[in-house]
Amino acid sequence: MAAEKARRRAQYGPPPGSAAEELRRLFGAVSDKLAGLQSPLLGAVAQGAVQETVQQVVRQAKAAVEPVIERNPDVFDHLAAAGSELLAAYRSAVTRQEGRWTRDDAGPGAPGGSERREEGPGPGEPIDLD
Repeated sequence: MAAEKARRRAQYGPPPGSAAEELRRLFGAVSDKLAGLQSPLLGAVAQGAVQETVQQVVRQAKAAVEPVIERNPDVFDHLAAAGSELLAAYRSAVTRQEGRWTRDDAGPGAPGGSERREEGPGPGEPIDLD
């Protein structure tokens, strides 16, 4: 089992950490990327000022978020799980609705037929989320 874990770690990299750790890594990656950006349109003096401003904004964002992460690391895991559930529900609703829109049921008893068009003044069709 340990050999398999080592093989997977070598092939895929380290497993993802908690949501709080991933947020810290995201801030680090964004700050590194922003620090490395250089615009050919700006002169050397302006580039230095922009870079310092970006670094200051990133430091302030880290300073604001870090205490929240330290006090509530589980909150980020719960938010990530809730976001995944919301995304799954949205995908399910959209998939069902797209299936209804692309179906070729134009008969009078079908959901896209003349009975549905008499329900309201607009050309739209209500989305059933249940």
